[in-house]
Amino acid sequence: MKNKLKVVLLIFVLLLTTGCATTLVDKDKQPVRNEETGQALTENILCKPTSKTTIKIYKENGVKVDKLPDCDKFKITSGKYEGLWTSFLIKPLAFVILFIGKYVKSFALAVIIVSLAIRFIAYPVTKKTALQSELLKKANPELERLKKKYEGKTDQESMMKQSQEMMLIYKKYNISPMSGCLFSFLQLPLFIAFFEAINRVPAIFEDTFLGLQLGTTPVIGFGTSAIWIYLILVVLIGLTTYLSFKMNATADMNSSMKSMPYMMTGLIVITGLFMPAALGIYWITSNLFTIVQNILVKRSKDYYGKA
Repeated sequence: MKNKLKVVLLIFVLLLTTGCATTLVDKDKQPVRNEETGQALTENILCKPTSKTTIKIYKENGVKVDKLPDCDKFKITSGKYEGLWTSFLIKPLAFVILFIGKYVKSFALAVIIVSLAIRFIAYPVTKKTALQSELLKKANPELERLKKKYEGKTDQESMMKQSQEMMLIYKKYNISPMSGCLFSFLQLPLFIAFFEAINRVPAIFEDTFLGLQLGTTPVIGFGTSAIWIYLILVVLIGLTTYLSFKMNATADMNSSMKSMPYMMTGLIVITGLFMPAALGIYWITSNLFTIVQNILVKRSKDYYGKA
């Protein structure tokens, strides 16, 4: 398992060092915003905007948008090679979202569909993570008794015996602490990949969904007539994040770790205020999948069949 983690971390570092979205800036090096949506525009977009206003803004700031392909004609091979990160993840992800969005007539729905498809593909791995969390909760009474048994004993022999007995409890409940961690390490790269795909594809960030401008952040949206829609989006981000972390929290956490769901929820909500609405939709979808997955795991025969 350690080798797998090293490989994942190596790939992650490699990807992050090869290509990323860059913010469009004016002659004074200030971020350029679309006055209609308040969105800070990305300079290295992958295809041509459809909005005349957006096209004008790009041309005024030196971006040759006429040389870009139309978004409905965008291909994985469009444009020049931009490194592993862009060429092998961002462009394929953008292409899939555009392809599905063209048929469902909504790029927000396309983001939801792609998010669910990724989670379904990863389900065998993420199920293990959820199952380990639930099994730790079942084993917690015995782990607590073991903790009290060796409380205050800090000599090497006692610590060794405690470790051995803990491993026996883990074996009894078929718990492998590192099992199923792979997808957890892939969550951040996926999040960044969706962020870049959304920001670099005008067809996505120009689209609207239930009153939301997909490229607009809630902070900007609060200043529009659609303030309540953006507020609901932020509330859903916070609520689903809290439930997701709460359901994954294990009963053997110490007091500081038990506050993790609240800390992470606060952090994600603050982040959510400054991320495009489309990315918020992705995050909510992923969280809902995790919540349903945990409910199913808790009711599964694998859960009741252990120990």
